[in-house]
Amino acid sequence: MRPTLYVETSIISYLAAHPSRDLITAAHQQTTHTWWRERRHGFDLYASQVVLDEKGYSVPVLCTPDELMGEFSHEG
Repeated sequence: MRPTLYVETSIISYLAAHPSRDLITAAHQQTTHTWWRERRHGFDLYASQVVLDEKGYSVPVLCTPDELMGEFSHEG
């Protein structure tokens, strides 16, 4: 049985946004991308309905949050 991980909005934002020019934000993005690529398959990923409904991104995105949603189970 894999551990359960609840994903919140900032993770999706870091994955979907264009690379930031801000050094700290860029580091968070890179760390998130690395974890997502290498470690996410070791967890059962869940997102709340609030996270799934979040559409108000104010940054340019490389992919939409909907394109990432296939990775998640839903927990109401």
